[in-house]
Amino acid sequence: MAGMIRKLIVSGVAARVIQEARKPQNQAKLKKMVADFQNKNSGKRR
Repeated sequence: MAGMIRKLIVSGVAARVIQEARKPQNQAKLKKMVADFQNKNSGKRR
């Protein structure tokens, strides 16, 4: 029973994340975050 409830909660959260990711202002934030993360990691490799 607990596993079923957990799956429902996880799927609800995932649906909400996908909805938010579709918004243009959030897409810009995500792109900036990914670019910053990649730049931060590329500096460590050298």
